[in-house]
Amino acid sequence: MWRPQVALLEAVGLEPEAPRLYGRGASIDGWAAGLLAEVEGPFVAVGASMGGYTALALARRAPERVAGMALVGSPVRADTAERRAYREELIAQLRTAGVPDDLATEVGAEELAVAQEAMRDRPDSSGVAASFGGSLLVCVGDADDVLPVEEARAVADGALRGTLHVVPAAGHLVTVERPREFGEILLEFLSQWT
Repeated sequence: MWRPQVALLEAVGLEPEAPRLYGRGASIDGWAAGLLAEVEGPFVAVGASMGGYTALALARRAPERVAGMALVGSPVRADTAERRAYREELIAQLRTAGVPDDLATEVGAEELAVAQEAMRDRPDSSGVAASFGGSLLVCVGDADDVLPVEEARAVADGALRGTLHVVPAAGHLVTVERPREFGEILLEFLSQWT
C-alpha cells in the first residue's frame, strides 16, 4: 500500500522503511517493540489506520526516538463498544468463512483476524497524541467512516505541535485512494527534517 510513497521519498533522497505489520502477533505494543528493535536511531513514524495505532505505540514506548508522527485515518482513542462488537463479528467471520469477497487484500484470514484482535485490544492513546513533543500531522479523508473530520481536528488541536490536513473526496485509506495528493502532503510534512 505504500509503494507510491516509498518511491517518492526515495526519489528525494530519503530512506523510507515500510515494514509489514501483519504476522507480528496480537499486540500493537508488541509490534512497536519489534519495530524499535529493527530500526536504528530517531525516525518519523507515518501510519495509516492500524499503522497509526502502531506509530502511537512507538511514541509511547520510545518518545525520544520518534521525531515526528503522521497519523492517517487513525483514531487515537480506544475502540468504542460498537467498534469492538464490529471487530468481534469480523474476527469470527474471518475464522469461519475466510476473507470476505468484498475485501481486496492479499493478507490471509488468520493474519487479518489477529490484527483485528490487536486493534480491538489497543489502549487509548489520546494522552500520547496530546503530549507528543514532536510535530504531529493528522491526515483524514473528508468521507472517512472510521475517523470523522471533527474528531481528527480535535486530536490535532489538542496536540502540542499538531496540524490537520483534510483530503477532499477521500475515505478511510487516503494513502491508497489519493496516493499522489497524500505524497505531496507527506513531502511537505517531512520537509521540516530535510
